[in-house]
Amino acid sequence: MTDGDFLAGHSLYDHADLDRLSLAAPLLGATGWIDGLARLVSIDCSGQPSSCFHAYADLLQDMFAPLGFSFRRLPGPLEGSGPGKTGSGETAVGMVAARRTGRRVCTIYFRMNSMPAGEGWTRPPFALTRQSSRLYGRGTTEMKGAIAAVWAALRAADAVGLGLSYDPVLIFCADRDDGHHVALRRMAAEGLVEGHLMCLDGPATPRIWSGSLGSIHLSVSVEGLEPPEGSMAVVNPVEAMAPLMARLLRLKQEIESRAGEAGQEEPPAALAVTSIHGGTPGAEWPASCNLLLSRSYTAREDFRSVLGELQAAVHEGCVNAGHLNVQTVLSGHCAPVQNPDRGPNWPRWQEALNWGFGYPMGRFRRLGSREGSPLGFVQQAGVQELLLGGLRRAACTPTGPDEFTTIEDVEALARSVLAYLAEVPEIPTY
Repeated sequence: MTDGDFLAGHSLYDHADLDRLSLAAPLLGATGWIDGLARLVSIDCSGQPSSCFHAYADLLQDMFAPLGFSFRRLPGPLEGSGPGKTGSGETAVGMVAARRTGRRVCTIYFRMNSMPAGEGWTRPPFALTRQSSRLYGRGTTEMKGAIAAVWAALRAADAVGLGLSYDPVLIFCADRDDGHHVALRRMAAEGLVEGHLMCLDGPATPRIWSGSLGSIHLSVSVEGLEPPEGSMAVVNPVEAMAPLMARLLRLKQEIESRAGEAGQEEPPAALAVTSIHGGTPGAEWPASCNLLLSRSYTAREDFRSVLGELQAAVHEGCVNAGHLNVQTVLSGHCAPVQNPDRGPNWPRWQEALNWGFGYPMGRFRRLGSREGSPLGFVQQAGVQELLLGGLRRAACTPTGPDEFTTIEDVEALARSVLAYLAEVPEIPTY
C-alpha cells in the first residue's frame, strides 16, 4: 500500500495540509539531497574546528538560506584555549539557523565534527560513493546524512506549500573532540535551544529514548620524581599501579553495591579503567603511567560528589608509593539525561517515525543508554523534552571504515521529519 493509498482512505484526507503532506513525501527523491550530501561529505570535519568550520558553515548557509533561514555564527576560543589551557584569537564554535513565523519552536541539533577516517577504507572517505542504494562516506550515518534528510524535508514542504506547525531552529555545534561540549553547553546556557529539541544522531530503530547515565572521564598521570640526594631509591611508577588498581577495584565494588541496593530501573552506575599507557621504547622502566577512568552516574547522584570520590580514591591508592607526582584531569563530562520523553511532543514524533520508517506502533520500546550524552546539559538549561531519531545501524559501521547509509533510510528519516513538522492535526499511522 502506498502513502497515497493510505492517506486516501484516512478520515482526515479532506484537510488541505494532509493532502500536501501526501504530495510532498514522493518529492523527497527529487530535492537533490544526494548531491547535497555529497557536498557535505567532501568537507573533512574530523580535525579541529578552525580547520573546517567556515567552509562547512558556508556550505550549510548556501543550502538553507534559499529556504528562508537567517544565520548567526558564535565566536569562541581557538583549540588551544580549552579548560585549563591558554590560547589567543578566536574562531567560530557554532552556528544558529532560524526561520521565524511566530509559531512554536522545534530546535534541531547537529554536530559539525565527525570521526577521523582511520584505516581500512576501501573507498574514499571524503567523497560520496554510491553502490546500489548504499551511500558510502564519513559522516553519512552521523550528522551529515541527517542534515541532508532535514534539508530534503524542508525543500519538499516548500515545493508543495505545506504549512509547518513548528518554526525550525537549526543549531550546528563545532565542538572539539575533547569531551567538554563547549559549543552546545554555551548555546543551551544562552537560551539558544528553544522549545523542545530534536537530535538525529540516534539509531534507526523503533525506540523511545528514556534517557542516559551521566559520564565522567578522568585522566590520571602518575610520574616518577627525582629521588632525594643520596637516596638509592629507584622510582618506578609501575610499582604504584598495584595499590592504585586495588583501591579502584574496591571503589568499583562499592559503586555496584550501592546500585544494587537502590534497585533502580535505569542502567546502574559503573566504574571502568578504559586505558593504561606507560613507558617508551628502550627505557628500562617508564617515567610515567597514564590511566583513563570512566565513571557513569545516575541523575540521583551529584556530579561534584562523584568526581570528588573518584579523585580521592586515586590519591589514596598512591599515598604510600612515595616520590610520585599524581595528577588528575577531568577530560570529559556529560550530565545525565532523565525522562526526555516525558512531554507533549514525543507521541507525535513516534507517529512520525511510524509514518516515515513504517515501524509498527506496537514495536516501539522505551530504552535507556549507558553512554553519556551532551544533551544532559540541555536539560540542565531548562529544555526537558528531547526527541531522538537517526540513521545509525550496526551494519553501517558509523565509527569504522566504509561507513554508509542507504537512500531508503535517509528518505525515511526525511519523511519522519516532514510529517512531524507538518501542520496537520494528526499524523496517519499504519
